Amino acid sequence: MTVLRQKSGESPRQVSLLLCSEAGNPTKYLAIDCEMVGAGPKGSISQLARCSIVSYDGDVIYDKFIKPSMYVTDFRTRWSGIRPRDLFKAIPFAQARKEILRLLMGKIVIGHAVHNDFKALSYTHPAALTRDTSKIPLLNLKAGFGEKECASLKRLTKAIFNRDIQTGRKGHSSVEDAKATMELYKVVEEEWERTLASTS
Repeated sequence: MTVLRQKSGESPRQVSLLLCSEAGNPTKYLAIDCEMVGAGPKGSISQLARCSIVSYDGDVIYDKFIKPSMYVTDFRTRWSGIRPRDLFKAIPFAQARKEILRLLMGKIVIGHAVHNDFKALSYTHPAALTRDTSKIPLLNLKAGFGEKECASLKRLTKAIFNRDIQTGRKGHSSVEDAKATMELYKVVEEEWERTLASTS
């Protein structure tokens, strides 16, 4: 498990203030979404099979299929959108992880239930640099949901933008989901960052 650590002599508060000061710089923001397949008995062990990362403006800066480190027993195609042919020329997990972490280092990373993405990468991103759109009361209120409700990315996108995502039987697109996540973040960006800065 990779964990970013503070420099010697820096207090946790100093690190938090430094990281929050990066807010407002669009180049510091990335949105991530990963698709998983299943390994082990009945496909119960999630394995990373695709990762997409988009910029603040929604440009795709990373989108690759990834060969799981375990034998796939359930492609979960209905949800993951992954098919056997997608993994024929997929890159090894170790290589993908190295490439992805290089992009994430020092960036404010936005995701929906992003802990699942980090878990798939065996990685822990600094809390002060993490924005989880599944845990923003502001978004829920704007969508007309309960403040503490854990709304899906699909429901939030429909409620706020009146746009359908994750439709059809081909499964999810991690690019589409990452873009939707970034758009949702931008809806509450100013208020959210102000709140974070005031509590740091």
